[in-house]
Amino acid sequence: MVSVGSKSLPSRRHRTIEEDCLMGERGKSSNNHGERKKGMRRKDHKGSRGFDGDSSKKNQSGGAPNVKPASKKQSEFEHQNQFVRKEIDPETSKYFSEIANLFDSNEVELEERSVICGNALEETRGREYEIATDYIISHVLQTLLEGCELDQLCSFIRNSATVFPAIAMDRSGSHVAESALKSLATHLENPDAYSVIEEALNSICKVIVDNPLDMMCNCYGSHVLRRLLCLCKGVSLDSPELYGAKSSKALAKRLNLKMSQLDDNTLEIPHQGFPDMLKYLLSGLLNCSREDMKYLQVDQYSSLVLQTALRLMLKQDEELLEIIPLILRCNSTNKKVDGFHIETNVAKEILESMKDNSFSHLVEVILEVAPESLYNEMFNKVFKNSLFELSVDRCANFVIQALISHARDQEQMGMMWEELAPRFKDLLEQGKSGVVASLIAVSQRLESHEQKCCEALVGAVCSTNESRISIVPRLLFLDYYFGCRDKSTWEWAPGAKMHVMGCLILQGIFKFSSDYIQPYITSLTSMKAEYITETAKDSSGARVIEAFLASNAATKQKRRLIIKLRGHFGELSLHTSGSFTVEKCFDACNLTLREAIATELLDVKVDLSKTKQGPYLLRKLDIDGYASRPDQWKSRQEAKQSTYDDFCSTFGSNKSNFPKNTFVSDTSEDAYQEIEVKNTRKEIDHHPTSGFKRHREEHAKDKDEPFAGEKRAKQKKNKTSEATDKPKLAGSKRPFLSGEMTGKNRHSNKLRI
Repeated sequence: MVSVGSKSLPSRRHRTIEEDCLMGERGKSSNNHGERKKGMRRKDHKGSRGFDGDSSKKNQSGGAPNVKPASKKQSEFEHQNQFVRKEIDPETSKYFSEIANLFDSNEVELEERSVICGNALEETRGREYEIATDYIISHVLQTLLEGCELDQLCSFIRNSATVFPAIAMDRSGSHVAESALKSLATHLENPDAYSVIEEALNSICKVIVDNPLDMMCNCYGSHVLRRLLCLCKGVSLDSPELYGAKSSKALAKRLNLKMSQLDDNTLEIPHQGFPDMLKYLLSGLLNCSREDMKYLQVDQYSSLVLQTALRLMLKQDEELLEIIPLILRCNSTNKKVDGFHIETNVAKEILESMKDNSFSHLVEVILEVAPESLYNEMFNKVFKNSLFELSVDRCANFVIQALISHARDQEQMGMMWEELAPRFKDLLEQGKSGVVASLIAVSQRLESHEQKCCEALVGAVCSTNESRISIVPRLLFLDYYFGCRDKSTWEWAPGAKMHVMGCLILQGIFKFSSDYIQPYITSLTSMKAEYITETAKDSSGARVIEAFLASNAATKQKRRLIIKLRGHFGELSLHTSGSFTVEKCFDACNLTLREAIATELLDVKVDLSKTKQGPYLLRKLDIDGYASRPDQWKSRQEAKQSTYDDFCSTFGSNKSNFPKNTFVSDTSEDAYQEIEVKNTRKEIDHHPTSGFKRHREEHAKDKDEPFAGEKRAKQKKNKTSEATDKPKLAGSKRPFLSGEMTGKNRHSNKLRI
């Protein structure tokens, strides 16, 4: 039998390391998530043609989901949704098999293909559930849904609406449901299709909101439900941020790795979506008892649905002020009079649940999207005086990092400092260096406690009677140092992989004013030449050197370090990360050292030109010009430096963070910073002893993010569109979660709030 349109869903049990690489370590989940990964991909077991390995029904995927429930509560939800599945007759199987063979032959013209798809979908009428959940035929059905016309697609969705949740919760059916939603999204470019698509979505949303809990708590159903939420919002169905993965921009913002502040988290919205439908669906999902919500908070699948919903409502403060209290199980209050309020008993429950893997993910997202008033209430009622206790927990420490990263003002920074700064050493010893890195980053962002942060870190790594000369080497090998029983005998670990988080901490340190970081500058520039070279060869260590060269440290101190790399620039340039270091060194040094760098690169020009980064580096440093006419090359370098010095003397200031000894700004800086962030994530993923790998569950596909300029342009367009629609909101507003779709004009662009 030939299968058509076979497409595997992303692995839905395990979340990617990109979402969890940030600064800490979680052990195995109490729910044993890792043990349940087996059997989740669309792959036959030996001796079977379906997922369940049922030799008596080879073409069936097993009807309703045959997955080990996470708890008794989930078992109850799924038990309510069991469907009696009829066996597919041989004639139907043969019919769809012939269609699969026909499509595989590539002899069908486009017009004929559309007709065949429409006729085949008509054959599914009344048997949508049985056909969509058959392992073999479901592949063919996916191909049909992807190739049919919009009317045929919407007709199938309306006909299958009553069983859509059951299809979505099936191992094979979930792929069919996902294909249907993806196909709908492709038609949204046509404005005339909105009313037809909205009618189809309305039919399945009405069924889902009648009993949303079982779909939310199902490993397959929750994945489809999140795609449905994205479709209603108008965002890409494959956005990694909406599936739990932390984007490179999120990591860059948390650690201030970007040169420019990332103050815009707006989602890319390629089309207007269906705002009324989204609010109606969210209203149904959150319309449950406090007891059910308590379970939804800690269930790994429903937690992901709630996280997606919150991210979709980013910057919609009024809606978030209604949604978040429901998720946190807070009592309703009069927001106009009292504002958001967390009672003592609720705060205690939140604090106790923070150590749960799924709930900690959920609270992280809440802190990221929370309006200021809500964030302040959570900080004062839930987190205050409990920061260190949560920081040393394997799950809750990530929540503390999110809390710190989103601190609103210097007052909050001061309270965090008082609780955590005296315990820097304890945090580093217990592998929670991410909390320290977050505090250093927010100190720089809020310009508060900067000098104290630098001094506290020195005190945590070096005892009072020790020389501070070893501060940088110990941070470079943070895990080796704190893993050493007798720290007084610790020495440089040649050949060992440098600690990623320790290197990220040093990058943050070198963003402070040179007045505060003299011990770190002295420590780095005093390292032996072979240690400097080894640091430059390490992908994480190289970024520390680059951060130092980009700091406002004295020019002589920078050149003192660059001199120790002489003789190794050619070797470094052949590596992707090392090429950036060579470029930074070239920009920071004088003409004599630049000529030395050019000479070394000229010796490896042939090999360097074959690398990915080589042509750019050779062009940027004008190695060909140096080889052909060295005297003119020197003159051009002198002219560039003279122009830059004149610029600094005219516009520069002693208080500026602009490194005065650096050449004119690099056009590749933004691209490099993006590569740096992504590479950091990859290194965290593969680092064996870093102590921050995060074992979390997620159904996500890694997709490249849109080009930054394109994304900003689309965001600007969306904002313009939103501004145009705002006048329609004038007048009395209905509560966000009180929407009712029945009897309303579904084709209106007005938002019911």
